[in-house]
Amino acid sequence: AERRVADLVLADPHAVAFGTVAEVARAARTSGGSVVRTATRLGLDGFAALQDRVRTDLRTADHPAVDRIRRPPADDPLGQAVAVAVAAVGTTLDRVERTAFDAAVARLADPAHQAFVLVADASRGIGEQFATELAMLRPGVTHVHGSEVAVARALALLAPGDVVVTLDLPRYDRWLLAAVGAAHEAGARIVALTGSELSPLADLAELVFPVSSEAAGPFDSHLAALALLEALVAGVAATLQATATSRLERIEAAWRAGATFTDG
Repeated sequence: AERRVADLVLADPHAVAFGTVAEVARAARTSGGSVVRTATRLGLDGFAALQDRVRTDLRTADHPAVDRIRRPPADDPLGQAVAVAVAAVGTTLDRVERTAFDAAVARLADPAHQAFVLVADASRGIGEQFATELAMLRPGVTHVHGSEVAVARALALLAPGDVVVTLDLPRYDRWLLAAVGAAHEAGARIVALTGSELSPLADLAELVFPVSSEAAGPFDSHLAALALLEALVAGVAATLQATATSRLERIEAAWRAGATFTDG
């Protein structure tokens, strides 16, 4: 029973870091007493001390690319990339709470409020893609990026109740934290995709979605974050199917009229 608890600490540290004794016991298929005894066996002063240790490990688990590149190279980089990518996406989507996901979709599908997409510099590509797709489904979508002047100008148009989708991974951009903090103070509802519930973005967010950034190479992977953003777009499309279909038909008609694409 204690081994199962220890295995859970290694396999799903977030469940231990943010769960109760009863939840951890249920996940490990044992009793609350076994959970507490496991913590004591590890030389810790009870379950609270175990949680503190796991949370500390989560805070320090991410290393910059300059450290990762010094690791011994994999014998099969392609195979490792496949395994790591599948695990990252699977872990991220499995951890999504359905009630939180449904709430995020409802916020993004509400035409009465604007939607702002505000992501860190390293995530700008997928942030722009998400904002573009969302804007094809509904009006009032702004991709916030550029200089401090541009960011401040965009967020000045934010009204209470508007939704801000933000994405950042360890290590966190100071400018982004400041901008999200300003949006929070202005009454925005923050939806954060971030490294963990311990992220500084999580303190500002109404809805938090931890995403894995584990990668085969030295740089953070955005595959899991992209998969979750695609799921949010799919949810909004389903919610706004009638009006979104009309918008897409008009966009497609404009593309055809302008011979925008070629099959060649």
